[in-house]
Amino acid sequence: MSLLSIEHATKRYRRGRLERVAIKDVCLEIEPGELVAVWGFRRSGRSTLLRVAAGIESPEEGVVSFEGRDLARWRNSVLGRRIGYCQMPSSSADGGLVVEQIAAGLLAQHASPKHARRRAQEMLLRVGLAQGAETVRVAIASAMVTAPALLVIDEPTNGVELLERDSILALLRSIANEGTAVLMSASDAQGLSGVDRALSIDSGELHGDAKPSQAQVVQLRRAESGARWR
Repeated sequence: MSLLSIEHATKRYRRGRLERVAIKDVCLEIEPGELVAVWGFRRSGRSTLLRVAAGIESPEEGVVSFEGRDLARWRNSVLGRRIGYCQMPSSSADGGLVVEQIAAGLLAQHASPKHARRRAQEMLLRVGLAQGAETVRVAIASAMVTAPALLVIDEPTNGVELLERDSILALLRSIANEGTAVLMSASDAQGLSGVDRALSIDSGELHGDAKPSQAQVVQLRRAESGARWR
């Protein structure tokens, strides 16, 4: 059983009489500890695919399963807990505001403020941001604070200075090496560095190895007791 399984997913958007097929008959499987990148140009369907994979949107056709269950039925129990969705904020924050932003995910799950702030500080250190607020690292820390099994991140190097991109990609590689699967999108070849699988998407159709090679997948960390769905 794969951690994430997308089977023949199709998603359309309609505006009046116009219809656009964002993703078409997409199949994809992801295992724990994998770093998978989906490359495509703007309006290729890459962002829609990631939103469907995270459970933010449901396909009109096909099924998305996470840990063996229909994600459409269980998204409220999973998103923000077992699945971390990383959306790049429009601007950076700093100081104590960053800690509060990252702690919000745990506070929403009724964690104590003390525990939430301590965990937020730990994640700031984990992503290499002891103070201040580089936008991408704060967003990753916010998504990782709940220790998800899957991190979905849309264009993590978009807007990042060229010399800093490698460090962001190395961070995502290390997260995957620790056992958290990472599904990311990229708009250029540099964003594919260090991934286990690189797929491309064009006009909503996904191309490449939809299933992982078993030799590439090594689960290094088990989920904590009680972390599975309730």
